Amino acid sequence: METQSVGFHKAGLPGAVNFPLTMAPMVGLSHCAFRQLVREYLPLGATTLWPSEMLNSRRLPEEKLHKIPEAMVFENENYWMPQILANEEEKIRLSLPKLYDHGAQGIDINMGCPVQKALKHNYGVSLMGDAQYAARVVEMTVKYATGPVSVKLRAVDSEAKSGWRDFVKGLESAGATWLCLHPRTADQKRRGQADWSQIRELTETVNIPVIGNGDIQTPTDILNMLNETHCDMVMAGRVLTARPWLFWQLGEDLGWPSPERHKGRAPRTPTEEGIEYGRSLFRLLELMEGILPERLALRKFVFHIKTGSVWLPFGHELYRKMTAAKTFSAARKVLETFFAHSHQMYQKTELRQ
Repeated sequence: METQSVGFHKAGLPGAVNFPLTMAPMVGLSHCAFRQLVREYLPLGATTLWPSEMLNSRRLPEEKLHKIPEAMVFENENYWMPQILANEEEKIRLSLPKLYDHGAQGIDINMGCPVQKALKHNYGVSLMGDAQYAARVVEMTVKYATGPVSVKLRAVDSEAKSGWRDFVKGLESAGATWLCLHPRTADQKRRGQADWSQIRELTETVNIPVIGNGDIQTPTDILNMLNETHCDMVMAGRVLTARPWLFWQLGEDLGWPSPERHKGRAPRTPTEEGIEYGRSLFRLLELMEGILPERLALRKFVFHIKTGSVWLPFGHELYRKMTAAKTFSAARKVLETFFAHSHQMYQKTELRQ
């Protein structure tokens, strides 16, 4: 099968982003160790976007980026796209040079976070309530940007639907290089089914690339979203904590060479995936041990397992046992004991956690 190209040659990134899958910016999860784990499953020759966790522009000017886990990067990280919560020009002006000096090759503005902490400062999804204000935030960011500026959005409810086209066209006019849509409303958060028809509507409304996000669990889901919505690229979130080799599987389906670190055929059967899940957790723990303090690393590791173990029968037992691990050595022992027996992964789960 021929390699599928994506529309990001229009986006102004250095080089060519040529793979149709990227990972989502996820609080507590999209740190550099996890990005490195996923990158090791990227097909040979493929390039994609690598987002950070959310970074708050009110704090960024004073933060030492190489010391906070949300902003840590590995030396080999290309196409690093820090995601910022922002709405004040002065904070944006001070934050962006620091991010570029730290390795950013683009900036993503979060207009999709529905949590109360973001809403009370008029960040995240609250920006979607005022089209002119949202466009102004994009203009401010573009003003100080030296690379592409993207915006991650959520769906709107039926009452706000009438102004949706004007809203996204305003972001485009303000200078957004591409848009990413997670088609669940703020009230839905992560519950219910993502409405892919809104991604299709977005691709028909704007003349810039669109990334689709929501309900991605398998390579077939990715191909279906590309075909049904005509988006330029697909973003996967929580499933990557369970199935980081989704990049390998998709690449194999599209005719890409195997990843440099993982030769042969991608895991496909429930048993093969259960084995690879264990391997991925051992590797993630190894990566985290090299960069994070033990207590912090284990807290993040437990959260990673809590998120991804729902794709595994008895995954709750792995999570329970891992919560008791207070050292890297104890965590490895839990993994060794649990994965001494074979496990079969679910292809899909309800994605309601």
